[in-house]
Amino acid sequence: MSDISELETRITTALERISSGLSALPPQATGADDEIARLKAALDDERTTNSQMAERLKAVQHSRTEEADRLHKELERLTAQLATDEVVITKMRQANADLRANNDALRNAVGDGVVDAELVNASMATELEGLRVAQAADRAELDAVLGELGQLIAENDPDAPTESKKEGTDA
Repeated sequence: MSDISELETRITTALERISSGLSALPPQATGADDEIARLKAALDDERTTNSQMAERLKAVQHSRTEEADRLHKELERLTAQLATDEVVITKMRQANADLRANNDALRNAVGDGVVDAELVNASMATELEGLRVAQAADRAELDAVLGELGQLIAENDPDAPTESKKEGTDA
């Protein structure tokens, strides 16, 4: 219990010293008003900075949204191009396999000394199909190059016609 009363005495003494110290200080009303005015000005500056940062954040978010949309469209275009290329490659592989099989059969027939008109016709038809597939592959590659060029033109020239502006311009 004596510890409590001793602590109470010490706290009371400290409070009295603080009180006498505060009363000894000269009144600084004008200093406090100046400090309040300075703090209010600093607060206004911070609010202005905060609103500017909010505007910048909105601009960055808008820019990122536009970039994400552009990348999404590019992804869709490249996915469609990839699907087209896969179809052409599959046809080309099949045509090459057919051509190899017909060439093997034709080689065997020539080796046996037999000339089979059906085999020659099938070989020619397979070779013709191979040429058609090669032409389709070339066309797909050309379309991909034209698509890339169109994309570059659209990015660099806002007045250039885009796919949505063109109507019925198929070569």
